[in-house]
Order: sequence, then structure tokens, then C-alpha cells
Amino acid sequence: MASSLSRAILESSQRASAAGGWERFLSTASWWSHVEPAAKDPILGVTEAFLADRSPHKVNVGVGAYRDDDGKPVVLDCVRKAEGKIAGNLDMEYLPMGGSIKMVEESLKLAYGKESELTKDKRVAAVQALSGTGACRLFADFQKRFLPDSQIYIPIPTWANHHNIWRDAHVPQRTFHYYHPETRGLDFAAMMDDIKNAPNGSFFLLHACAHNPTGVDPSEEQWREISYQFKVKNHFAFFDMAYQGFASGDPENDAKAIRIFLEDGHMIGCAQSFAKNMGLYGQRVGCLSVCESEMQAVAVKSQLQQIARPMYSNPPVHGALIVSIILSDPELKSLWLKEVKGMADRIIGMRTALRKNIEKLGSNLSWEHITNQIGMFCYSGLTPEQVDHLRNEFHIYMTRNGRISMAGVTTGNVGYLANAIHEVTKST
Repeated sequence: MASSLSRAILESSQRASAAGGWERFLSTASWWSHVEPAAKDPILGVTEAFLADRSPHKVNVGVGAYRDDDGKPVVLDCVRKAEGKIAGNLDMEYLPMGGSIKMVEESLKLAYGKESELTKDKRVAAVQALSGTGACRLFADFQKRFLPDSQIYIPIPTWANHHNIWRDAHVPQRTFHYYHPETRGLDFAAMMDDIKNAPNGSFFLLHACAHNPTGVDPSEEQWREISYQFKVKNHFAFFDMAYQGFASGDPENDAKAIRIFLEDGHMIGCAQSFAKNMGLYGQRVGCLSVCESEMQAVAVKSQLQQIARPMYSNPPVHGALIVSIILSDPELKSLWLKEVKGMADRIIGMRTALRKNIEKLGSNLSWEHITNQIGMFCYSGLTPEQVDHLRNEFHIYMTRNGRISMAGVTTGNVGYLANAIHEVTKST
């Protein structure tokens, strides 16, 4: 029986070969031969190069994640305590498509304020998202589906993935002025001109605080002027808030741009992330909210859930539980506020130390921007060639736009970093 089957297979293969069938069969192994390798992510590429470097003096100031003063990743005590409350009490059932209701409620209180009339009146459509990136992508797809002829204005520069998100959602992009290279601060006049000249009813992507990559934020007065001009032009503000609490150490202060827009009657959108401010990078916990009337908020939420359904169906439960427990437990929330302020204060302290160390070396350049900027990143003003010099001669790694992750700066390496920066810029 077996030998008869073997002979039949052999004869069949011989016939197929004679008829050119094998060539057709083998061609199916080359369906993807036209696919080229994707370009390396510039940030991940920095980390790869750093890990491959064997120098004992190497420094990584490219990573976009918090590190302690020993350069180690941190798990907050409030997170450990929240996980202790979860342990043994967690089933593995699906969350609803919109995610954890409790986590969403607590997220809205954090972003909009505990006494917000919008949330009290149920005029906010909100769903749990896969961190800030997922929240942005959900909104981009929502924008394309229901306002297909709209476009999005994105600041120059911005977090590189913003461009990818709206591109892959097929939303046309425009840009607006933001950073002023000469002053290494905000190009406010040009920004306001772009806001005024954009067609009425345009969509704008705004960083709520700790602008990535520049660390340059508008002042409160400037935010009020921006809000006023948005009102005049009937623009829609979509805030990406990835660093609430992490910028100044005070979540209320870091939400001031959003609060100003709400005071002025804007119906905004907001992407929240708990990666940085709770150290939940790998948990991918975020929230997307869109302000509307009470009736329309129900419709908008249902559509956001429908967009999520074919993407990932349901968001993960563990990180959402951590966030909701921390924000709803007075003792844990108090601990979180203390810890997030500690992280922010360490970053601010490293800014001061880096500037002082460079100035102490006699640099003839101004380094005020290091302490004027805020948040995880310092837009140093270093040229791509100077960044290459730092890498090749001093084993210091950062992205070629000169963005320094202040989380990678420690009391142990700040002097070495300052000296290296002075060496590559002293002839400027």
C-alpha cells in the first residue's frame, strides 16, 4: 500500500515536472521577493549602535524612556503596590471594545479636571487605547472616515511617528512653524501666522506639554493667544499629551493648555499616555477622548469602538487596572504624585548640571536653552556632523537631529558629556 502511494506521488511529480508544474509551484515561494528592507528607525538604530559599542565610557542619550541616576530602568513603587492589589484577583476575560470604564473615567479626570463640566455632562467620547500612539492612530482613522476631505497640520519638528500615523491613515498632512533654530525656542510669530492663514476649520496637532523633540512649550499667555486664534478660525485642536506630570512634576500644571482651550469653549480631542508618567512603557496604556454634545458623544464612542474592532478588537487589561487603581486610590495617587515629581525634578536637575558644566569649561556659546526647555528631551542645537563626532570620538549616542534624552544624563556622566559637547562645539 505504502509503495503504491509512493509510486503514485513520484509519477505525479514527474508529470508535473514535464509540464513545467514544478516551476509554477516553486514560484509561489517568491511572492515577496520584491519587498525591500524597511528603513531603520532612527531612535532604535541609536540604541542598537550603543549596545554594540564595547567602550566603557559609552553614553546613551538617545533612549526615550526614564532612567534613574544610575542609568537603570525604574518601576515606580505605586505601580508595584497596585500590582499587589491585582495579584490573585484578576481574571483573563476580555475588556469591552472601549476598554476599562474605570481607567477611562480616571484618565478624563486627570486630563480635563475632576470638576470638568464636560465629563460631568457626559460630553466626552472616550476609549482606552494602546498608549498614546494607538490613541493618535484611532483618531486619525476616525478623522479620515468621517471627514475624508480634511487634513492635519503638524508642527515642525514633531515626534517622527506622528507623520507615519496620519500618513498610514491616509490623512493629508500640512505643517506649521513651531521651533526657531536660532533662538532654540518657540517661533511664536510664524506659528500664529500659520494658524491665521490655514483654512477655517482646519485640524491641528498640538503637544500639550514637553514638546517632543524640542522641549519647547508656549507660555500660558501664548497658549491663550493660540486658543483665541483657534476660536476665530474655528480650528480643531487635537492634543497629544504623552508627558502629563513628567514635564513640571505637577499634572495640573502640565494640563494647562487643555484647560485653557476648554475654558474658551473648544471641543477638543486628546491622546493620553501612561508610558512616561507611570513608567508603563511595555503595558501600552492610553486613552483617546473627543469632546462633543451628550448625544453625539455616544455616537462618536461607538464609531471609535468600531474602528478599534478590526485593528485589535479589545485593549489589554493589566496596565489599565494599574492605572485605574493608582488614580482612584488616594494613598497610591499621592505616592504617584510624589514619584512623578521626583522623576521630573531629576530631569530638571540634570538640565541645570549639564548647562553649568558646559559653561564652566569656558564655552563662548549660549546654553540657556538647556534649562529653558522642559521635559525629557533637550534640542541641543548640535549639527548632524557634531553628533557623528560625539559618537565616533566620545562614544556618546543620540539622534542626528541633536536631541538629547535628559533621562540618559546622570551625575556620573554629566561632566563627561559636557566636556564632549564643549570639544565638538568650541570651534563654532
